[in-house]
Amino acid sequence: MSKTLLIIKPDATGRNLIGHIISRLEKAGFRISAMIMTALTEEQARRFYAVHEGKPFLDDLVKFMTSDRVVPMVLEKENAVEDLRTLIGATNPANAACGTIRQEIALDVQCNSVHASDSEENAAKEIAFFFES
Repeated sequence: MSKTLLIIKPDATGRNLIGHIISRLEKAGFRISAMIMTALTEEQARRFYAVHEGKPFLDDLVKFMTSDRVVPMVLEKENAVEDLRTLIGATNPANAACGTIRQEIALDVQCNSVHASDSEENAAKEIAFFFES
């Protein structure tokens, strides 16, 4: 069993889509082993997205991620990282495959409703960020 992190982003929490997303995850065979609802501070958002330091979109991303509550969760499943990335779809919902979470509910490339770890190494770091402090 492997683990990965998913964050339900402010655009989805603000539209009351938490339950819908959780239902999609459970139907796809993921087990939620930890979950919280929290409001990120600017400092926390900058630390979480430090990989994007110096990129032109970072300030807008931080502003967005601190605009409402988020729901980080640890998901477990065989092949969790890859299966979750497939389920959520491309970062830009215009490019997301039909039936993916982002294709279905995301608004645009920034307000794309969910974040998912992109590797097992990053999943471990991101899980620790929220759940092992």
